[in-house]
Amino acid sequence: MDPLEGQMANTPRLDPVSTKRQRIAELARGAPEMVFTSLAHHIDMQMLRAAYAATRKDGAVGLDGQTGADYAVHLEANLQSLLDRFKSGQYVAPPVRRVHIPKGDGRKTRPIGIPTFEDKVLQRAVVLVLESVYEQDFRDCSFGFRPGRSAHQALQHLWEQTMVMGGGWVIDLDIQGFFDVLDHSHLRGFLDRRVRDGVLRRAIDKWLKAGVLEDGRVSRSVLGTPQGGVVSPLLANIYLHHVLDVWFTTEVQPRLRGRSVLVRYADDVVIVLEQESDAHRVWEVLPKRLGRFGLTMHPVKSRLVPFRRPRRGWRPGQAGDRFPPPGTFDVLGFTHYWGLARTGSWVLKRKTAKDRLRRTLTAINRWCGVHRHASVAEQHRMLVSKLRGHCAYYGITGNASSLSTCSFHVVHIWQKWLNRRSQKRSMPWKRFLRLLARYPLPRMTAIHSAARA
Repeated sequence: MDPLEGQMANTPRLDPVSTKRQRIAELARGAPEMVFTSLAHHIDMQMLRAAYAATRKDGAVGLDGQTGADYAVHLEANLQSLLDRFKSGQYVAPPVRRVHIPKGDGRKTRPIGIPTFEDKVLQRAVVLVLESVYEQDFRDCSFGFRPGRSAHQALQHLWEQTMVMGGGWVIDLDIQGFFDVLDHSHLRGFLDRRVRDGVLRRAIDKWLKAGVLEDGRVSRSVLGTPQGGVVSPLLANIYLHHVLDVWFTTEVQPRLRGRSVLVRYADDVVIVLEQESDAHRVWEVLPKRLGRFGLTMHPVKSRLVPFRRPRRGWRPGQAGDRFPPPGTFDVLGFTHYWGLARTGSWVLKRKTAKDRLRRTLTAINRWCGVHRHASVAEQHRMLVSKLRGHCAYYGITGNASSLSTCSFHVVHIWQKWLNRRSQKRSMPWKRFLRLLARYPLPRMTAIHSAARA
């Protein structure tokens, strides 16, 4: 696997930038113990232009209110000024503007930090350089926020390995408030093992210390990295690479009796172990391992789940098995469970998790209610877009029932709000069916079908 031979998504094909990154990658791959002390010189105007091109121009603005369009008016001058300040150490990392977005079913919120546009560009440039180094170190079990890797690849890898093992026991690990409690001192120690370039490290320290602006006040902490920052996912991956990935593959797996697999997407972690005794040993040691680095397992969301594949002919509720009946677990928006294939054998299946389906339907219901007086054509266009977006992620083999449920409820939500456009209840079901024939909603089908169920 050579993740840097191609281009990152949305990155312009600039040969000098690709060549620089490839050279760094080759050096890092050939010398896994090497500590890089000179990397900042790779960040030049060409690298900043590439970083600018890869930065969203329509994203939310930071505390200075500057948009991507504003920055582009004097692009070359702005990038040159940014480069000069970065190289001289005069760059000042502004606090991120904190906003809260709905989480789960919408009753709770998640804090997101929004850097300024210029800060995003510089963070992207630093990420382009650091990725060249760390992509050579990261393990195959890590999938989140890495070029050329996706959540669907993580799900596919988990499916394949679990099927090979026939399940066993699953540790569904939830790290409580990971992005808020990430310890800066431990992170610096991890960075010291690979990157000690003074200019890059100074910029990273500034971002860690920049603080958060909320309700007109700036708060700073020695813990955490704001979700929403361009550099935050890479720093989180570096942290968990050392805390979990390397530890599990080098220290834990050699001591286990049976087979095992760890799959991590950012801070979403699932460990599947073939033997029950191994599962209990890892379950007992995990809190101690995380505690060494300031992390804790969520006491409710973290679970040890029996997940052995049922024997052929077994049916739910059947007594006499020496193993507990298999449970279910959720990861990356899907509920994983053992189900019967057409051949009569038990296979690992996935369906949209209930909370994710509820969140989708709640958002669509809210949108239809707010926009019920918009034209039918406009409502149809947006609903088609929303359903296609849902299907683009959840449209995997074996999930037809959940996709059908989603489509069924969206049709009824649309009819409900069209019928409430006036007090006359002017959209009864028969009339709505005629409208639906003219403005059909897309058929929800599987798009990702690599794993056969």
